[in-house]
Amino acid sequence: MKTIKGPALFLAQFAGDEAPFDSWDSITKWAADCGYRGVQVPSWDGRLIDLARAASSMTYCQELAGTARENGIEITELSTHLQGQLVAVHPAYDTAFDGFAAAEVRGNPAARQAWAVDQVKLALAASRNLGISAHATFSGALAWPYLYPWPQRPAGLVETAFDELARRWRPILDFADEMGVDVCYEIHPGEDLHDGITFEMFLERLNSHTRCKMLYDPSHYVLQCLDYLDNIDIYRDRIGMFHVKDAEFNPTGRQGVYGGYQSWVDRAGRFRSLGDGQVDFAAVFSKMAANDFDGWAVVEWECCLKHPEDGAREGAQFVRDHIIRVTEKAFDDFADGGSDDAANRKMLGLDRD
Repeated sequence: MKTIKGPALFLAQFAGDEAPFDSWDSITKWAADCGYRGVQVPSWDGRLIDLARAASSMTYCQELAGTARENGIEITELSTHLQGQLVAVHPAYDTAFDGFAAAEVRGNPAARQAWAVDQVKLALAASRNLGISAHATFSGALAWPYLYPWPQRPAGLVETAFDELARRWRPILDFADEMGVDVCYEIHPGEDLHDGITFEMFLERLNSHTRCKMLYDPSHYVLQCLDYLDNIDIYRDRIGMFHVKDAEFNPTGRQGVYGGYQSWVDRAGRFRSLGDGQVDFAAVFSKMAANDFDGWAVVEWECCLKHPEDGAREGAQFVRDHIIRVTEKAFDDFADGGSDDAANRKMLGLDRD
């Protein structure tokens, strides 16, 4: 068994224009002060990383990692959640997602997609330069508007969508293989890869591509009423990354999974800071340890109630308290009486005749 690394923090929800969140040096110092050992970096945020330079310059990557290391922090992974979303966008979401892209490609879906693919590849090259072997992203979505089968979906609609999604991602996954990096898709509502079944549909079309992995986040499963513990065992060989995020689902006679178009505070399902929700993290960390997951436990703070800085500091301690330092010996070794083949045969009564 292997011991999970951590705690680490996803910086996407914290980067900003005010100190200490406005520069790489200051935000890594702050993360270390909160008790973190690593950070997951949003590759789209120019305040923290120059993605094009990171993809092309080992010297820049060494400087970036060196600054973090001096502050007591390791770079755990890069993320292209926003760019990955743009690899596949249904027209219904063109306007909503346009803001994720560079200004020069907005309003031009084809140019935006090409830009997004290039961004993900840059992040994969940067990961190689940083010595990182896993990358976080979203899959994007073509079929999501048709999630609920009313009106009745035409035969072949979903299959065509997943064929196209796989066609767009296969060259990226092949490039990831060249870079020696796994692509870990966060299984997330709003993406075509939003549960185990949809991940399997995608994986089948990719002929079980070895670089296609999952980013496991139990909070998204709680809100879908999916068995998040069973999921770990089912996909143990495909889970390449771990977001530690809490959630709660409290349905009423007035609303359930769909939330009634309410704000996050008023939804039946909502994200919470670690320890304030319903995820059984003792069981999650136990299963991850038993299944030999040796990646990072990365806190992703999203909470509709608690201040982010409080959630971050509490989250670091929460993860430290839950990481299991795995044992190197069996608990009953003290009672080992020793054995050999002859003794084993005698115990089984095989030498009596």
